[in-house]
Amino acid sequence: MANKYKQLRFLAEEDQIYDPKNRESGREHTVKIYTKETLIEELQKIRDSGWILGARHGNAGSVGNTLEDLLGIEENNLPIPNASEWELKCQRAKTTSLVTLFHMEPSPRAIKFVPLVFLPNYGWSHKEAGTKYSTEEMSFRQTISGSTRSDCGFILIVDWDNSKLLVSFDANTVNPRHETWLRIVETLMGLGELNPQPYWGFEDLGHKAGTKLLNCFYVKADVKREEGKEFFRYSQILMLQEFSLDSFLVGIEQGYVFVDFDARTGHNHGTKFRLRQDKLPSLYASVTEI
Repeated sequence: MANKYKQLRFLAEEDQIYDPKNRESGREHTVKIYTKETLIEELQKIRDSGWILGARHGNAGSVGNTLEDLLGIEENNLPIPNASEWELKCQRAKTTSLVTLFHMEPSPRAIKFVPLVFLPNYGWSHKEAGTKYSTEEMSFRQTISGSTRSDCGFILIVDWDNSKLLVSFDANTVNPRHETWLRIVETLMGLGELNPQPYWGFEDLGHKAGTKLLNCFYVKADVKREEGKEFFRYSQILMLQEFSLDSFLVGIEQGYVFVDFDARTGHNHGTKFRLRQDKLPSLYASVTEI
């Protein structure tokens, strides 16, 4: 296949790619250029280096931070998605955590559904209301899938006929332990279906995911601890190409792609599409181990 991809630009130390402490040495950063092929070479060198001391002790994201350091990438300054070419994702091999694919608020966006409908009408008192926050602080946190309803009655529905992904609410499925909350919802909104019903259009989802996740390098790392320190071995590198919207939607129906709402009165942390980490390759038409 001809190399049609743009060159990838990273902020990097020119001559000490593999020194995780190098960014703290005070040396001036320079710009290093990677093509897809040279990026693969660097990832293979890292894989073949064996066990590497973690760069961010006590940081849950140390496995990804260390890989960024090894590649010379400034934290939170990865321009691959902006080039609409490649995303880089890294996880611990045996983690049960979810991969965040992208952020996207539901339509109709003019309503600002999460902060203006879900939070005040379907939310509950924040656990730190009256301590860290004011006594009126509300919270709406829900992780929902398309396979089973949450204990608060929410589920995702893939409407293939109308090319929409919908959020649905059924008061009859709410767990009895949330009875007090449900009575408040009944007073504010009634116990019927959400109206209007928040949704994401397939076309919008395809554009968002296709832009950010068109192609992806997915790196899995083994982890060990010695004398209180974490070491990583970046043992598997997968090159994932041609994101499939249909596979993504099937993943929602089968319950391994989720929508995560996370809002409080003072701040909407954003609506995330998330995935069980071992399922990422299933979203792509082509999977190649390098």
